Formats: sequence, structure tokens, C-alpha cells
Amino acid sequence: MITIKDEAGFERMRTASRTVAEVLGELREAAAPGVSMTDLDAIAARIIRDRGCTPSFLGYHGYPATICASPNNVIVHGIPDGYTLKEGDILSVDVGAIYEGFHGDAARTFAIGEVPDQVSKLIQVTEESMNAGISQVKAGARIGDIGAAVQQVAEGAGFSVVREYVGHGIGEAMHEEPQIPNYGDRGRGMKLKKGMAICIEPMVNVGDWRTEVLDDGWTVVTADGSLSAHFENTIAITTDGVEVMTADG
Repeated sequence: MITIKDEAGFERMRTASRTVAEVLGELREAAAPGVSMTDLDAIAARIIRDRGCTPSFLGYHGYPATICASPNNVIVHGIPDGYTLKEGDILSVDVGAIYEGFHGDAARTFAIGEVPDQVSKLIQVTEESMNAGISQVKAGARIGDIGAAVQQVAEGAGFSVVREYVGHGIGEAMHEEPQIPNYGDRGRGMKLKKGMAICIEPMVNVGDWRTEVLDDGWTVVTADGSLSAHFENTIAITTDGVEVMTADG
């Protein structure tokens, strides 16, 4: 179901989204060789609680943690465990928070120490593809405009865009309609409207776009074992224009 938010709803989303952005900033600083996924999850849980929010992910369809922590060839939904980060890893972190019934959701990919130029390029291009998608957002734009912009940047740089996992609407539910694919054709799909909020979240692979789900039922990896990066922001179409609610502070 597509929901239209009023200013009161958007204000609650701003609080949730600011908390998400703060968590990601703290995790960027904390993610270093020798730090475990559970260490990062504990940091996120503390900040979310201290800001008067609750985690969006914990308990969602039985998900057992506060964040998704996805290293290297893990695309999304990695469950924080005892894995310890190493020099040269990359780590995608997805965070969601709820404030007074409204969600904010965002993701970033971090390089752990020094990484090869190709890996730095993957991270940079994935963020650029997200921003290209965001640049298309306005009342009256079509969903295909967003996907086409993301796809053009990612594939133009020689990478592939994951098909099976996509962006989404957001508000009082973490996942609302419409779905926002990271590929598509300009001028196709439904029109965006004032009062909508969406998450644009490209997942970009070095190799093939195909995916596999591990036996835990959550962890999504690249089918060919190649590295993957993930960026996401929550974007609102307000009476004043387009607002990136989870922008870095």
C-alpha cells in the first residue's frame, strides 16, 4: 500500500532518519581491523536506544539483530556475528530506526583500511549511482527514471546491478509500496506524488548481478563470489521539495 504522509509524519521520520545517519557515522569510525560484527551491532543498539528510537530490523520477520552487517561478497542482510574485520575488507551496513511509529532506513559501504583501486571504485560508483537515482526524484517523476539513472552509472562503470533486491516505500511500515528497482526505463512505472517517502538503495557487484541466499535464510551473497557494495537513503517528497532524510551529518 502506498501511503501519503503529512508534515507530522515527516517530522517523526526526520527524527528516525537523523538517528540512522548518526549510527552510520559512528559505525564508519568504529569499523576497523579487529572489530567484530557484534561489536558494531552493540554500538548501533545503544545509539538507537539513547535517541528514544527502536530498531526497525530487530525481530522483523524474526531477524535477530539491530543492523545488517554484510562483508565482502555479502550483498545484504548479513547477520552480525563473531566475524572480525580485516585490513582490505569492505563492509556494507544497513540501519533502520523507528520514532513514534515512523521509520528511517539507510546503508553505507566502508573500506576497512587500504583496499585496491577497483574496490575503491566499486564503493564510489555505488554511492554515485544512488545519488543519480535521488537526482530524479520529484513529484511527477516515474519510478523508471530512478532505476534508469542508477543502472546507467553502475553499468557504465563496468559493474552490475542486483535485480532481486530493490528499494521501497517507507513510513509507518519499513517496507511499503512502491518497489523502486535499481534498473529500468525512463518514462515507465508509476508517478511519484507529494507526500511519498521512498528508499533508493543500489546494490552493485563487481561481477555478475545474480545472488544466492545462505542456509540461515537471511544472508544474500553474490552467486559468483565477487565483491558487492550497498548504499541507501530515505528520501521524502515534501511541500518544500525533495529531502534526503538520512543524509550524512
